[in-house]
Amino acid sequence: MTPAEKLQVEGCALRRGTADDAVGTLVPGYVARPADADALARIMAVSGRRGLTVVARGHGTAMDWGGVPRSADLVVDTGGLSWIDHIAGDLVVEVGAGTPVADLFAVLEAAGQRLSVDPVREGGTVGGMVATGVSGPRRLLTGALRDLVIGMTVVRADGVVARSGGRVVKNVAGYDLAKLHTGGLGTLGVIASVAFRLHPLPPALRVVTIPLASRGHAERITAALRATTVVPAAVELHWPSRLPPPPSTDASGATQPTRLPPPPSTDASGATQPTRLPPPPSTDASGATQPTRLPPPPPTDADRTAPAPPSPAVPHHGPCLRVVLEGTPEGLEARTATVLSVLRGAAPREGAAPPGPQVDRELPAGWGLLPSEGTVVRVSVPPAESAEAAEALGALAGRAHGTDAVVTGSVPRGALFVSFAPGAPAGAVADTVAGARSRPGWSATLLRAEPHVHAAGVDPWGEIPGLPLMRAVRDSFDPGRRLAPGRFADGA
Repeated sequence: MTPAEKLQVEGCALRRGTADDAVGTLVPGYVARPADADALARIMAVSGRRGLTVVARGHGTAMDWGGVPRSADLVVDTGGLSWIDHIAGDLVVEVGAGTPVADLFAVLEAAGQRLSVDPVREGGTVGGMVATGVSGPRRLLTGALRDLVIGMTVVRADGVVARSGGRVVKNVAGYDLAKLHTGGLGTLGVIASVAFRLHPLPPALRVVTIPLASRGHAERITAALRATTVVPAAVELHWPSRLPPPPSTDASGATQPTRLPPPPSTDASGATQPTRLPPPPSTDASGATQPTRLPPPPPTDADRTAPAPPSPAVPHHGPCLRVVLEGTPEGLEARTATVLSVLRGAAPREGAAPPGPQVDRELPAGWGLLPSEGTVVRVSVPPAESAEAAEALGALAGRAHGTDAVVTGSVPRGALFVSFAPGAPAGAVADTVAGARSRPGWSATLLRAEPHVHAAGVDPWGEIPGLPLMRAVRDSFDPGRRLAPGRFADGA
């Protein structure tokens, strides 16, 4: 019996792997496409008996996420697990892992409902979206992706089918294994199907786009928004790396030339030394951080009247903040007026004033999507330090290294993404990651890295709290470490 014949199981198409199936530089020996969860269980059981390493794949949009797998004997294509069971009356849907996310969203929208998550990749499948576990901007009202999962069916490395939760929102049956598999990058099992809780589509939407003059401007806006009763669906920051500083002026008001920071220092051998981020804010004797207090601007008559009409559309190539509001058309008018009033009270106090805010009724093109190429670093910071982190990380990438990068993310969650242009030097990525990890309370992981960044030895994960526990969980689910070995940190 040939090796291929030993892998043949009922309900599962099998073929030889090609260069188009490569996982990084690894070309798998075989590609299997099961037609249903039972066939998936059979092919996983056979691969387990043969000791084959397995990598799951949907549409392949996240095959370069995480670490570089050390081995990939078999790629399991979940494209055959494509189906949607929508229980509209219960605001619940169960969907096959291979279902395109776009198809799911179209079905739900036709019924006036939605899965309240913004995909970060275009063209992905439901299984891939859950396996990567990254939530988009509109997570403030409904929670992260993992909070919307109410049930999951997973096939373990040995072919055993495991189910947790179900199609009822308040189901409490069994352990909440879905939380483990959400963001697990397919290292604990192959997702077969997922059940989600849904929400009605909001009747109306407004997007207030605010060009930013400085970090301080961004901090004043977000602080003022927190003090209102407005509950936005998203407060998303966009901060390019090559941000020109606002022009300074002397006592006479004349503009002074802008001075860029010096280039990175080098040692005696000429090697570039990592750029250090500025020290954290000062603290008092107890160690508590002392906030910078700015005097509030005096109220004006304009603050007590209805807001002026929004300015015409302008391109936002510089830093900006987008506030997304959802609700009824009547309620949105009052909430939008409140936001515009807040913006007047938090006007920039340094440099030239940017264009006025812009109000739109639709999300901008590409909303929430990360670039499909280049290296992407996820940075988590205390929410109050989001604008500071965006400025500091952008300076490391842009001014210190001359590298194109954009920092985006949710300000109230402190969830930022640094997206480097394709071909960005590994040194720029390494310095940015090291700079983020050097600050207390900040963390950085490589969501996706180009091959030359991996080859340069940039650590994707950094220090991981609870790593021994994560290894123990991995050993319980996959004792042979056969599922995407090397994709997660050191066997975790």
